[in-house]
Amino acid sequence: MQKYEIEIKSLLGSPENADKLKKHLQNKGFDLSQAKVSNQLNHYFTYKDGSVIKKFQENFSTIISPDKLNEFNKILNEGKDFSVRTRESNTTKVILVIKASLDAGTSSNGVSRIEFEEVLPLTLTELDQKLLDCGFEYQAKWSRYREEFVSPNITVCLDKNAGYGYLAEFERVTEDKESVGSVKKELEDFMKEVECVELQQDRLARMFDFYNQNWADYYGTDKIFNIE
Repeated sequence: MQKYEIEIKSLLGSPENADKLKKHLQNKGFDLSQAKVSNQLNHYFTYKDGSVIKKFQENFSTIISPDKLNEFNKILNEGKDFSVRTRESNTTKVILVIKASLDAGTSSNGVSRIEFEEVLPLTLTELDQKLLDCGFEYQAKWSRYREEFVSPNITVCLDKNAGYGYLAEFERVTEDKESVGSVKKELEDFMKEVECVELQQDRLARMFDFYNQNWADYYGTDKIFNIE
């Protein structure tokens, strides 16, 4: 079943604002003691033309598990402006991630996206190399510490990102494409209740572009920058 991800980001900046959000979540009934905590490495890839996607689809058809293959082919056949990335979580789990935009944003940072994820029995280096062999190139490498708070209706990820500092992501996933708009409105209302402001797409794009050009200075560090 195809999944549609609705995700809205809020730039928090300081540790104090991150703590303030945690208090709001606790007041909303989130059990903070059940947070999923992870250290993540995320590698983003770029490509020059559709021939890379075609080779990607061919080469990975024997790597993707049979029960996920239809979903993998669907996003590559029907999606546009793909964001392809690899993720290592707590040095134990390596994931292939593909996202395509459903709105005016990009596949990397748009609010509404179609997505594919699968854990693969490879190291991060091995998975990266398979993508490079298809013709992909590194766009940037990211590192972050993530606390993930889950309720029945919403997931809130509180990240300490290299470069960005503290960032919150408010997310819901639906299998009903027609509900994307209403789900987005519900997330926006929830963010107002916990006093978080949406990070606008144009500013996010400027931040993303700056990081991509300077990622080697920030990857694996606590250094941050501020782009208006």
